Amino acid sequence: MPSSALRNVALIAHVDHGKTTLVDAMLHAAGVFADHEHPVERIMDSNDQERERGITILAKAASIQWNGTKINLVDTPGHADFGGEVERALMLVDGVLLLVDAAEGPMPQTRYVLSKALERHLPAVVVINKVDRSDARTAEVIDEIYELFFDLEAADHHIEFPIFSAIAREGRAIEGIGTPTATDTLAPILDAIVATIPEPMGDSDAPLQALVTNLDASDYLGRLAIGRVMRGTMRAGERVALIQGPDTPPTMKKIGSLMGFENLDREDVAERRAGDLFVVSGFPEVGIGDTFSDSDTLEPLPRLQVDEPVLRMTFGVNTSPLAGTEGQFVTSRQIRDRLEREVLGNVSIRIGDTSAPEVIEVAGRGELQLGVLIESMRREGFELQVSRPEVIVKEIDGAVHEPVEKVTVDVPDEYVGAVTQVVSPRKGRIAELRPGETGRSIITFIAPSRGLIGLRSLLLTITRGTAMVHQRNDGWIPWVGELPHRQGGAMVADRKGQSTGFALDNLQKRGELFLGPGVDVYEGMIVGEASRPETMTVNPTKGKQLTNIRTHSTDDAIKLKPPRDVSLEIAMEWIAEDELVEVTPQSIRVRKRLLTDSERKRAKKA
Repeated sequence: MPSSALRNVALIAHVDHGKTTLVDAMLHAAGVFADHEHPVERIMDSNDQERERGITILAKAASIQWNGTKINLVDTPGHADFGGEVERALMLVDGVLLLVDAAEGPMPQTRYVLSKALERHLPAVVVINKVDRSDARTAEVIDEIYELFFDLEAADHHIEFPIFSAIAREGRAIEGIGTPTATDTLAPILDAIVATIPEPMGDSDAPLQALVTNLDASDYLGRLAIGRVMRGTMRAGERVALIQGPDTPPTMKKIGSLMGFENLDREDVAERRAGDLFVVSGFPEVGIGDTFSDSDTLEPLPRLQVDEPVLRMTFGVNTSPLAGTEGQFVTSRQIRDRLEREVLGNVSIRIGDTSAPEVIEVAGRGELQLGVLIESMRREGFELQVSRPEVIVKEIDGAVHEPVEKVTVDVPDEYVGAVTQVVSPRKGRIAELRPGETGRSIITFIAPSRGLIGLRSLLLTITRGTAMVHQRNDGWIPWVGELPHRQGGAMVADRKGQSTGFALDNLQKRGELFLGPGVDVYEGMIVGEASRPETMTVNPTKGKQLTNIRTHSTDDAIKLKPPRDVSLEIAMEWIAEDELVEVTPQSIRVRKRLLTDSERKRAKKA
């Protein structure tokens, strides 16, 4: 297929503005599915966590045929924590489809992903989605999009973009401002992609240059390299050079299998020409950013550059008395190997050594990204213990600076006061408060990244799950000092055993419990949060004395309050510096670093 019959386009947008839904609709419009097929919604979100969280985590590609042109569609994440995926996806394409919600307008992540696209000088097709919302304000949103392009100092030719109004979930769109009718389809958008997005550049007859932007694995083929042919032609069975860096000699090998994207599948092909996306096997040592080159010329491409991590935490071997009872992978070697595999496929994660060989430092773009990694590991059968995330600081002009973020919270009007009360102690500064037209308001504030750890789960709690929270890095500020943490101290078990209703009935008068009766506990495990700030050593296994004395007070039925649901994200934010989160495939437990009371007292004296 000549390159003129090929288009590579990425869908970029803020979270929940409809990227994955639009991809579904495009696949239907291009006839990828037969009439009798009824695929699940958000078919590109194939990862379990993507479906559960309702977000895209990994960039993925599919292809469609439209009027003789093959269009490669790359779906990208909307969260800033997965910005590395966005940057890699943009290396594969020659233009972008920018989606904006007709009511919300451009949001923080819209600015972020668009800025990355403009850095690569990619032309855009703009789609105003959800124009059927009762609070849609399409004309105003278009003006805001133009303002955003001007703010990002886009070139004149980038501002001359086609605009479409769409209802992605119904697969309908029209050019310009308006509401699509029942007979409209996505044909105008697909036609605009062919007309607006340029054909891939590159001479198919020149020496080979191909960039690896992603990795995958196959039970039969081993590690797979995914990327784009920038120049030349890649042929199955041909001998090529893999260039990994200036300090590593090139690896000369024959290409094993060569595949391309066809609809939602990968199919074996004989060759991939300049502009095509490829999937290659036969190179177990390949990494993201490597170059496949002609074996005679050995010309590497510039390596991928991504934003630096802002949060770090430690991953270590589970050392609790219950270690090894629930997980399959429990050794430091297994944890390190898993993290090294993650780094190979995730350019925005960094790992490093600590003073303890069984503990590894892991740095990432945000709390959500690190939480997704930990959750993936526990689902794969790993046991580990992790510390509280802390920000990565740097020195500027002789003073310590910490990262700061801009946060946008979309909440019902009645919760605006509750949100501002939560933000203020975390050193947050309200930058904008924009009342909506349907009983919702948008609050924008700037706060140090440190103060945002655990904020997402807290806001969802106080707003009964109605808040939408989006954040992005906004530079550096001087260290703001100590920030408030939790109000109460830890209720720490003083022995091993099973929790009893009798003991918990007494303990719930002194704080809030994290567990119910019949749960295995051990010395040093935290079973609740005390109402006072001091650490409290308790016995959650105490049973009722079996005597023949009967009184009204002792014979009352035990009534336990429901324990607090401690999820992974809540536990990561709640723990203090001397505490850890124990993560297993079946349980999330909170514990002290030093399990015995005598060890903690000695450490405090020291």
